[in-house]
Amino acid sequence: MKNEMTEKQVLWIKTGIAAILVLFAAGLRILPHPWNLTPIGAMALFSGSVFKEKWFKFAFPLAALFAGDTVIGFHQLMLVVYLSFALSVAIGMWLGERRKVLRISGVTLLGAIQFFLITNFAVWVAFTTYPKSLTGLVACYVGGLPYFWNTLAGDALYVALLFGGYALAERWVAKTRGVAELQR
Repeated sequence: MKNEMTEKQVLWIKTGIAAILVLFAAGLRILPHPWNLTPIGAMALFSGSVFKEKWFKFAFPLAALFAGDTVIGFHQLMLVVYLSFALSVAIGMWLGERRKVLRISGVTLLGAIQFFLITNFAVWVAFTTYPKSLTGLVACYVGGLPYFWNTLAGDALYVALLFGGYALAERWVAKTRGVAELQR
């Protein structure tokens, strides 16, 4: 009987580790936190980058987002927020396995910027808080800046934890696999 891990077993282990990390991040979202300082953007980027099945890249983080919304509540702009996070998954897919610190930093910034631009535009369109003019749109974006910094900070923190934790897990799997191969 051989003690080696097959490629399929390694894939299952890595997928399981990634799923646990995403569930952990989703669970953190329902804890009290400052506005927009959440792991959701990071979870979407991470899922897009690490999961192999395309449908799972989108379904898993969006289902986790929905599960959190059932706890913290639903709102009028949910569809826009979900579409923005789906875009973050696509950004993570673009990153793919080219997970280097500079690239991860770049997609983290891109994800936070697109979320800020899309959701603040939706606020301007959907609510009467700001006049429906260019001045009103600019005021909406300026008013949203504190939330942008929280989004960016949350994304950066949780991207470091998710991608860093996953990189450590990949090393552990590789080391475990190497030990199994040595024992043959």
